[in-house]
Amino acid sequence: MAGTPALQASGLSKSFGGVLAIVDVSFTVREGSLTAAIGPNGAGKTTLFNLVTNLYRADRGTVSCFGVSLAGRTPDAIAALGLVRTFQTARAFPGMTVLENVLVGAHLRVRARPWQQALWLRPVRHEEQAIRRKAEALLEVVGLAGRRDDPAMSLPLGAQKLLEVIRALMASPRLLLLDEPATGLNDVETGDLGRLLLAVRDAGVTLMVVEHNMSLVMGIADEVIVLDLGRVIATGPPAAVQAHPRVIEAYLGRGTETVWEMI
Repeated sequence: MAGTPALQASGLSKSFGGVLAIVDVSFTVREGSLTAAIGPNGAGKTTLFNLVTNLYRADRGTVSCFGVSLAGRTPDAIAALGLVRTFQTARAFPGMTVLENVLVGAHLRVRARPWQQALWLRPVRHEEQAIRRKAEALLEVVGLAGRRDDPAMSLPLGAQKLLEVIRALMASPRLLLLDEPATGLNDVETGDLGRLLLAVRDAGVTLMVVEHNMSLVMGIADEVIVLDLGRVIATGPPAAVQAHPRVIEAYLGRGTETVWEMI
């Protein structure tokens, strides 16, 4: 349906042992946009992702993806709808190479049946070759092509984060949720990540990013959602959010320029 949001949350709330983690959170992510969720430590950003993907069950509220309710759906069923996510902590598969880790991301999109794979039919071979070419191209984009045969666990943290991003892209998502993808990256790697995310958005994939790197967020986001103590305190374009009084108060309570220079 034209105009249907890629992701829509309404009235989400979640508490843990009486502590309110997410309180009446509502937001909309436009299809084809790059939306960032920011906030101080403990604001509830990762909890929000966990509610959207049903890793946590919300106490109240609803979530829909391209107009389809996610209520009661398992994480793999959500991924099959086209919503794919990464995690705050890099999760490389041990005992597998860098390339093998990337190839795993394509498993949801493999069309060949098990019996066809067992017989190694021509369509199976062609499909595998196409998947491998895509994986190798993505490794080239993030500068990991030279380490394709290395054990994935031997990569430094920053490289493992990039590996997780391109593994998620192998699933051909319609909507990609990235939880702090710039953690552990140096300035050059962060710049490369920003360009990659913009290219992914321009290719038609909708993105929602939780991130602490404000330079990255303000440089690539179309829309910013600001959380503080589990509540949405501001939404809007990056420039408007930076100047919002409640956002300034949440981040150290200082003047705008000082706040964004220090984060």
